[in-house]
Amino acid sequence: MKSLLKKFTAVTLSIVMVLGMTACKEKSSSTVSQEITLTDSGTYPIVADGKNITLTCFTMTMPNVEDLQTNDFTKFLEEKTGIHIEFETGTRDDWEDKLNMSLQSGDYPDIIMGVSPNIAKYGVKEGIFIKLDNYINEKNTPNYYSMFKDNLDLSRESDGSIYSLLSTNDCYHCSYGRKMWINTKYLADMGCEIPQTTQEFYDVCKKFLEYKPNGIAIGGTAPGAGWYSTFQEWLMGSFLLSPSKSYTLNVNDMTAVNKEGKIVTAATDDRYKKYLEYCNSLYKLGAIYDGDFTQTQEQLKTIVNQEDAPVLCFPEGTISDYIDSAANPDLYKQYATLSPLEGPDGTRLTSYFKYSAISSGNFCITDKCKNPEAALRWVDFFYSKTGDLCSQYGADEGVDWKLNPEGKVGLNGEPALYEVLNPYSAETQNHDWQDIGIRVAPAAYRLGQAVDPNIDPYAPEGLEKLLYDSSKKDYEPYTQNESNSDLDMIPELKITDEESTNVSTIAVEVEKIITESSVGFITGAKDINTEWDSYKNSLDKSGLKTLLDTYQAAYDRMMKK
Repeated sequence: MKSLLKKFTAVTLSIVMVLGMTACKEKSSSTVSQEITLTDSGTYPIVADGKNITLTCFTMTMPNVEDLQTNDFTKFLEEKTGIHIEFETGTRDDWEDKLNMSLQSGDYPDIIMGVSPNIAKYGVKEGIFIKLDNYINEKNTPNYYSMFKDNLDLSRESDGSIYSLLSTNDCYHCSYGRKMWINTKYLADMGCEIPQTTQEFYDVCKKFLEYKPNGIAIGGTAPGAGWYSTFQEWLMGSFLLSPSKSYTLNVNDMTAVNKEGKIVTAATDDRYKKYLEYCNSLYKLGAIYDGDFTQTQEQLKTIVNQEDAPVLCFPEGTISDYIDSAANPDLYKQYATLSPLEGPDGTRLTSYFKYSAISSGNFCITDKCKNPEAALRWVDFFYSKTGDLCSQYGADEGVDWKLNPEGKVGLNGEPALYEVLNPYSAETQNHDWQDIGIRVAPAAYRLGQAVDPNIDPYAPEGLEKLLYDSSKKDYEPYTQNESNSDLDMIPELKITDEESTNVSTIAVEVEKIITESSVGFITGAKDINTEWDSYKNSLDKSGLKTLLDTYQAAYDRMMKK
């Protein structure tokens, strides 16, 4: 675990270096197929002698970008690199089906960008995606290599080879996304302090229900209905670490890694049983609303915004998902974040999603591509000092953005690295790509965007500041580490296509048993004292051991790199 964490944390230093450097230049050129000559590494255009080449590219479109083919940033990138891109696209709803059909038919493009294809199948097993190990180096991909050279193992597949590029979108407040928002006005009206322990929280909920008999002490939604919007995951941190959703199979199997490097599930831990018993005590009190297990985010939003404001607290990554700061400013200002509660044995953990910032599978080259080196030189621009600024906001420096604005500070209070002059828009436009393609937004970069240091965090334009300050004050101090938790998060594990086939159905069944049983134990529909063993037996029968063994094998492969 330590070696992987060391590799992971090293990316921060690499990223900061990239933000302060320009692409390196080497006095050499290379020739690829079709007698196309490339310019010196790190220089533009990429194709020498005034020639252009065309690459076909599959990516996902977004509603706020009119036409990738005629987009201003697309034109800028073609002029800069000498590479013309012909796009094949899918939407958020159908890209996966379209891409799979394309790959299975044999009629697929040169490159695939900004989506997450099945690399175990189309790369490792079938060889449609080519290996990139020999192409990724300081000479050919100077920006990418500088940023991720210490983290390349995170992109290695089960055979030890690299088939895709990494990307990063290191949103500080997202790493502490499991937040609980509590109404401080109600606390003041009741004469209560912000609760710090599970007992104090129980007492506050009890007093609230006396203060507002028809109120809801703890709001929430069904799993997956919102962004960290289930109360269960937040409350669990008072007993043991609440793991992230599996990055490997995208299920809530509650798997984590212990200090010995063994993959386990928190769902069979005796501390998890105590957590369920505590939740059951809150349910018996009437603090947990029955709708919390089934309702949508929109349904909870409607309840929160009722005229009598009946909700004491609700979980969500951002308060803006439930209350509009412009339309309902008074209610918006009443809520503040609640730190994780100290449990009966002193446990007080927030879930820090240390691996959520880096993802693999963001750029693949197929065996159709005649010029893979040129393709990598093209995408390397996105990892440059200004690549993300250009793709997100437009390529016109001084109009779309400005570097090192004098006298400005970032969210973290440090001198700003840049100022955005053409902000993100939800309206359809054709000037930039915004969230299409590859995001290269490390922590230093995201925190380095200029903001008004005196901005009101509860104003509409102060949301990022509110989320940053809340994360820093109420959640970062309770990050899991070796001294306060025996469990830690698991990164995305690279399993084979065969392993995926063997355990995918098992993982879904495990998730179903955990989810349904937790609701039963919390509501009392299941008696935890008499049915706990049968619950664990049902997980065993579902194939839990096979799932954990598969994860373990993949984890061990990764750790040996």
